[in-house]
Amino acid sequence: MKQIKFADSTLCNDSGVYGFKEKLEIARQLEKLRVDIIELPEIVNVTADSLLIRTASSFVKNSVLSVGCGIAPDSVDNAITSLSAASHPRVRFEVPLSPVGMEYLAKKKPDKMIEWIKSGVVKAASCVPEVEFCAVDATRADPEYLISAIRTAIEAGATHICVCDSAAEMLSDDFASFVSSLVEQFDVPFGVRCSNQNGLAVASSALAVKAGAETIKTDLSGEAAPLSVAATLVKNCGGRYSFQTNLSLTELTRITKQISWITDNAQKSKSVMTLNTVEDGSIYLDAEDDAAAVNTAVAKLGYDLSEEDRKKVYEEFLRVAGKKKVGSKELDAIVASAALQVPATYRLESYVVNNGNIISASAQISLYQGENLLQGVCIGDGPVDAAFRAIDQIVGHHYELDDFQIQSVTEGKEAMGSALVKLRAGGKLYSGNGISTDIIGASIRAYLSAVNKIIYEEA
Repeated sequence: MKQIKFADSTLCNDSGVYGFKEKLEIARQLEKLRVDIIELPEIVNVTADSLLIRTASSFVKNSVLSVGCGIAPDSVDNAITSLSAASHPRVRFEVPLSPVGMEYLAKKKPDKMIEWIKSGVVKAASCVPEVEFCAVDATRADPEYLISAIRTAIEAGATHICVCDSAAEMLSDDFASFVSSLVEQFDVPFGVRCSNQNGLAVASSALAVKAGAETIKTDLSGEAAPLSVAATLVKNCGGRYSFQTNLSLTELTRITKQISWITDNAQKSKSVMTLNTVEDGSIYLDAEDDAAAVNTAVAKLGYDLSEEDRKKVYEEFLRVAGKKKVGSKELDAIVASAALQVPATYRLESYVVNNGNIISASAQISLYQGENLLQGVCIGDGPVDAAFRAIDQIVGHHYELDDFQIQSVTEGKEAMGSALVKLRAGGKLYSGNGISTDIIGASIRAYLSAVNKIIYEEA
């Protein structure tokens, strides 16, 4: 039986649609589906994108995490650094090889592109165990030049090759012959990515697998082969053609529907470390709603509360709902302030944060554990990340960051800022809320509140 691998690129089709929470949830669902490779795009915002990848690395333990890089000089370094905590890291080196792509997109001459491929792949291969060389528009490249570029990448250390029919200009049988001619020349695993503009992406990918390719690139919301269709084809035709896959096919329908729901309901305004100004319309409660409706909404946010905490949340909800409508933002704050209130294992004594455009952000945090004063000092991608890392250093454990929101609760220069942090531990969600005129201080208090809840319940 031939093992077909699936590399899903849903998260590469973001275009600003998904917020931080949505991206993590999609990655979590793909891991549950047992997708072989979860692809993430080239890093644009170093702080936010790197935090996303590090957070995903904390729960993606079976799938390969693949981060893209391309023409930008620092893209390889950014990809390598972001994958430092991944269980199965891969750098995906994506470049155009057609004459038009090289000249107008990459602004490189053919000989300069070969030099860049060699230097970039060598750098990536020296730091991560897997490097994929991806010829973005392989079907429009000069055949001899394409072979030269692939050979250069393999000699430089590439462990996987992918060829793309980005323009959807080849029919399925021709694409299979094209792939077969390449597979015969090189002793490395090949993958394919076909545009679905003509509705032939799954057929072209399947025939390419018959011709020797091992990996099919799919997605759930873009132009590549649809994941659900490609997986169903393997399920239905695998016995006849000796195909099999690692995918959890019994979970396929449920998980793809879940990701589609996330995609359909993603709000463009959501992102990590931004002001949360647009309300999520999926939850809308008022004083007329009963405890059952509130409990359902709380569960929808991802919380698993005890009966006692549900009563506390509902009592606080009634107080707030008497003054205003309650949406996701307000309900998150209610849970953070009312549920699982515990004695503080760690109390904040002081914090010092340094940040600037010519220095790395650093944080020194002092916490009391009983009568003992403990200190942590860390560097991070921004002041908030540095502060969270310093707390993790003191506690001796890194918790999965599920969501982080900042919003203003008053107006003016001395406005109070409210920070909401959601951490996940043992499959449960814990939230903490902090308020201060200093956004960093509010974030530290929120993170510490959530950590204290986790530690108390685990004890």
